[in-house]
Parts: sequence; structure tokens; C-alpha cells
Amino acid sequence: MELDRGPNGWLVVDKPLGMSSNRVVQLIRRSTCAKVGHAGTLDPLATGVLPIAIGEATKTIAYAMMGRKRYRFRVRWGIARSTDDREGEITGECDLRPTRRAIDATLPRFIGTIAQRPPAYSAVKVNGRRAYLLARKAAPPSLSPRPVEIAELQLVAIRDPDHADCEALVGKGTYIRALARDLGTALGTFAHVVELRRLSVGRFSETQAIALDSFKDRHISADYGHLLPIEAALDDIPALTLTAAEAARLRSGQSVASGDHGSWDGFDRFEDGTVVSARHHRSLVAIAKIENGRLRPIRVMNC
Repeated sequence: MELDRGPNGWLVVDKPLGMSSNRVVQLIRRSTCAKVGHAGTLDPLATGVLPIAIGEATKTIAYAMMGRKRYRFRVRWGIARSTDDREGEITGECDLRPTRRAIDATLPRFIGTIAQRPPAYSAVKVNGRRAYLLARKAAPPSLSPRPVEIAELQLVAIRDPDHADCEALVGKGTYIRALARDLGTALGTFAHVVELRRLSVGRFSETQAIALDSFKDRHISADYGHLLPIEAALDDIPALTLTAAEAARLRSGQSVASGDHGSWDGFDRFEDGTVVSARHHRSLVAIAKIENGRLRPIRVMNC
């Protein structure tokens, strides 16, 4: 009789306000009794799309986190806070409030690859310690700017002279709190984030997200309606279809030679070092890398 390995796949949670991402992971781990992880931390202040990997899907977390993230956020002008969001102490105030024309003229300066200094209260490591731990001990570190990508940035609405709503599509490692702070500086004032909602992570979108309360008392099984397949995180990675023999070799940790790849459509167009999702009969076998004409398994799926 085949063992029940438990659920394997992705669950897109609409993280509620005030709850940490790790708390969401704990609740789902308790419900599934499986290995669980998430693709990108959301602060307790933030709400929205939190992709949760269950079981073998945890092996694809790194690939899910490579996708761009879309956020909608509300900026409060004229006040600087230690955390760059509404939870921190006030560290500066300014009477200037930017006009719509000034905001529209400034936003394009932040589109593209820019240098961004992470917030002092962040998970960035300084000499092996998290920056927020140092900041909490009244010793906020001086963090160096680093390159981040902002693919899109637009003004959505001006609520009142003190507040503006913006939307951004950003690459890995971009801090929206730092973006709001730097926008304020560029406009000659101070700024911080008062509301933040994540709308998407890669191919995981707000339309797929479910409320945490909708399943907290239910057991998540393989036929649970909201559980997405493991390969949902790999839509941007090219796929190769293997024979049964090739799939068996990869599953056992062995590489597959390219000399017999009649079923590998388009193999010749991939460069050495390309990462692919290797599949058999539409099932994900492994994440693999092309090396010297061979397919070497990186992460093998045991489901």
C-alpha cells in the first residue's frame, strides 16, 4: 500500500493585519503536520499575498522568491519614523507637503535599478546579526545602499495633503518602507508608510489568495480546492519532458546524458547553466541544471 506523504503544493494566503508571516507558517504547519515555509516575509503591518509552500513545494521557495512583487502602499508625508512605517518613533517633522505635479515628476527617478539603503529595522545582517536586533538595542546600524530593481512605480491617488497612495512592481530585496522614505527626501520632506498591501509575488496573485480564517479549522489535504501544484512557482523556468527511464535516473540523484534526448524539445536552445523543471507525464520530477550537455538534478521531488 502506498504511503500518504501528505499535502504537497502552494497555498496563497491573504495575510491579515497584525500577524507575522512566521505565525501564518506555524498555523498551517499545525494544520498539515508537514514541512511549511513562505516565499517572502510580510511585516505585521502589511497585508496581502503570502505564498505558503507545503511539503515538497518548500524545495521551490527560492525560485518563487525570484519573481517580482507588486505592492500598493499609502505614504504619510511630513513625518519621519525610526522604522520607516507607522510603528516607529517620530524622528523628524516637516511642514512641506508635495503637490501631485511634484510627485508625478519625481517618481520616474526611482524606476530602474537604483541604490537603496535598507531600513535600520530590517532583516539585513550586520556582522552576523539582524539589523533590527541592533536597532532595538538603541544601536541602529549604518547600512550601505545596495542595488534594487523597481520596474514600475505610479501614483494611484492623493487622499489628502498628508497622504498619497502608490503602486510599485519591484524586484527581490526592495524595501517599500525605504522607497517611501527616499521619496520624501527627494520631494524635500519626510515620509513613511502607513498602509502596505502586497498584490502579487511572481505568478501568485491576489485573486488566488484566501483568508486565513477560511481553513484554520480544516485539514489541508491533496484535494483541497485552494492547494496549487508544486510547479506553480516555476512558471518562469523552462520545462523539459523526460522519459520514464530519464525520470528514474534524476529521482535517484543521477544526471541524464544529452545523447538520448529525443523528447527534450528545444534542448539545444538552452545555454550551459540553465535551470529547468524536469517533468514526466506532467508531474514535476526535479529542478535540474544543464551542465556540459547533461541534466544534473538540483532538487528532487519525492511525491
